[in-house]
Amino acid sequence: MDFRPFLCIRIDEEAVLRIYEERHAQEVAELVDQNRAYLRQWLPWVDNSRTIEDSRAFIRSSLQQFAQNEGFQTGIWYRDTLAGGIGYHPIDWAERKVEIGYWLGESFQGKGLMTKACRTLMTYAFAELGLNKVEIHCATENIHSCAIPKRLGFTQEGILRDAEWLYDHYVNLVVYGMLVREWKK
Repeated sequence: MDFRPFLCIRIDEEAVLRIYEERHAQEVAELVDQNRAYLRQWLPWVDNSRTIEDSRAFIRSSLQQFAQNEGFQTGIWYRDTLAGGIGYHPIDWAERKVEIGYWLGESFQGKGLMTKACRTLMTYAFAELGLNKVEIHCATENIHSCAIPKRLGFTQEGILRDAEWLYDHYVNLVVYGMLVREWKK
């Protein structure tokens, strides 16, 4: 299935998802920098994203993923301001499944943005891409991130022990899954 026509999708009256473009590199770099300590608690890539050029390299990689029909990464714009990011880790077309990854600037928390953005990508995965399963993996201690798949009706499938290296220690990841037959539009 080809999802390349997906460039921008409205998630509600105040927020939109847009495929990252190189022109967004400065906004991404600034948002990450403003939220570095907050994001670093749970995301292993923060220390490797320090400059506009680092953000540009990430965007180029994302555009390559998009061009190869393996998934995509989008920015979440809230009231025309970049609030965070969400996207598909590479789609497993053979198994018809995908994992959603996301992050949000601290000042944008508590507005329901990430829950709505995840619901939007779930709908796209099931209705447009014909996938059978969507997964979300969260650090077990990251209660805010874990609340999102719970709120959306995902099933907790298990815990992967010491699954991710986070700078100086391992964290366990909880795996949440939603099957197309369980999905409520």
